[in-house]
Amino acid sequence: MPAITVEQLMKMAPYASSERIKRLYPHLILTMAEYDITTPLRETHFLSQLIHESGSFHYVEEIDAGDYLEGRTDIGNTEPGDGRRYKGRGLIQITGRTNYDACGQDLGVDLLNNPALLTNDDLACLSAGWFWQKNNLNQFADADDVEMVTRTINGGLNGFAERQSYLAIAKEVLYA
Repeated sequence: MPAITVEQLMKMAPYASSERIKRLYPHLILTMAEYDITTPLRETHFLSQLIHESGSFHYVEEIDAGDYLEGRTDIGNTEPGDGRRYKGRGLIQITGRTNYDACGQDLGVDLLNNPALLTNDDLACLSAGWFWQKNNLNQFADADDVEMVTRTINGGLNGFAERQSYLAIAKEVLYA
């Protein structure tokens, strides 16, 4: 079981509200245990990426309407409205019909017909753990390879400097 405290998580995400962190905390701990994110390197990489992806735990739904995802067959968006319906949600921003379908099947939840469920605290966390495991991100975290973790989550290096900064803060907090 991860040994991170609420206080440590607050230090890692200084722009997050303490109320939000306290609500997410039990779900994050369960998710990290479930998906074997249980070493200091894995924990710091996972949490720093979530902090970046969610804007310090403020957002569990992409701000953009999702029109730019319309017709993106590479992520399974084949039906009219799929871009908006399957835009990024959850703490790691699960995106696209294909990911919603696979995530929902693995978590035992009908996300295709209820995509907004990924905004619930428990599923926002669990979907992040699911994505982490599905993409074998523990191997990159174990190698302390923030670039590969970022490329896998983001598809590129958007916000890379901020991700590195959050990782440095997380390491400082956990290794103190």
